[in-house]
Amino acid sequence: MISLKVNGRDLRLDTDPDTPLLWAIRDELGLTGTKFGCGIGMCGACTVHVGGQATRACITPISAVEGAEVTTIEGLDPQDNHPVQEAWRNLRVPQCGYCQSGQIMQAAALLRDMPDPSDDDIDAVMTGNLCRCMTYPRIRNAVRQAAAAMKGN
Repeated sequence: MISLKVNGRDLRLDTDPDTPLLWAIRDELGLTGTKFGCGIGMCGACTVHVGGQATRACITPISAVEGAEVTTIEGLDPQDNHPVQEAWRNLRVPQCGYCQSGQIMQAAALLRDMPDPSDDDIDAVMTGNLCRCMTYPRIRNAVRQAAAAMKGN
């Protein structure tokens, strides 16, 4: 049994310790907002927060998060109104939308760690999250808008 907290809920999962966190989240908990992209931690579609840090769930074994707090896109804000989510909607960032939960989770972690990022900071942190639709300029603008909203501007 693996004990962890997901989106504020204390859970015990009876699963193989080597099971990727992504599959525990999606298959065992039914939280399908976290997406499978590449399976090797290179695209960022599976990004969740583990202990507040952006983490690639596809390459993180469930045993590595024993006792940790995991936040998925479903747990970022109960009403889907986190400043990053609002900026994503306001600027109509998604096209196909597949990568967006990972993008949003990465951006939320960025802004928690760096409340006033420069464009270079945003590009450096977000570069590991791939968008096949190439909405990178809108992503950068949304991160800037969310940063301003979080500062109260």
